[in-house]
Amino acid sequence: MRINPGKCIGCGQCRVFCTMGCIAFVRKEKGGQVQCRVDEDECVDCEVCLRAKACPTDALEQPPAVWPRSVRGTFSNPLVTHKETKVPGRGTEEIKTNDVTNRYKHGYVGISAELGRPVLGARLRDAERVFMALAPLAVEFEKQNPLTSLLADPATGKLKEDVLDEKVLSCIVETVAPIERAAEILDALDKVAGEIESVFSVDIISRVADDLSVPALEMLKRGKRPYAPNGKINIGLGRLFIKGAGC
Repeated sequence: MRINPGKCIGCGQCRVFCTMGCIAFVRKEKGGQVQCRVDEDECVDCEVCLRAKACPTDALEQPPAVWPRSVRGTFSNPLVTHKETKVPGRGTEEIKTNDVTNRYKHGYVGISAELGRPVLGARLRDAERVFMALAPLAVEFEKQNPLTSLLADPATGKLKEDVLDEKVLSCIVETVAPIERAAEILDALDKVAGEIESVFSVDIISRVADDLSVPALEMLKRGKRPYAPNGKINIGLGRLFIKGAGC
């Protein structure tokens, strides 16, 4: 996002809509007019300020984004759909539609590392650190996650070199694994967490068993790991099409 200096009157109304807090007041010269300016290195191209129509003089302008800058808007603008997954925002459905996709089957868990949130965001270099921490474990990175499509080498977890300095509002490194492998994956995430220069949280996605127990919770209890159980129920997803999805 940019602010056209020929139109900006320095009212600052755009600043409250900035998800990254990267719009600042500037004065080019002593006694000159105060204007607003976007720190484009910190801006994630979410376009919230633009969609809010916050500027009374239409000074906000979104330049056409070319690769690799285009990654920012793709992950940060909830109105943009990822071409890889056909899902807007961060581009992955994870647990939200599991009742019909059967993405996480009984006996398996989804383990996701979420990086970034408003104000902090996340550099894709941090996502690479997580990928590289997990790759030696030969985990399966979720193919229906657009971040996986940025991998240059899935065997090492290296991302494409030209995206590493790009910044997004948030992103998810997502894996699927047999539940018996969950502990070693969590251990690897524990080790890399201290290297992440943003908010870093871990999700464990697990189906409820037939006896209504939650296998992932039992695993966490055995490992004496803190957890905050949450449930998601989507109503109105329609008729099941995948065999076994309703088990």
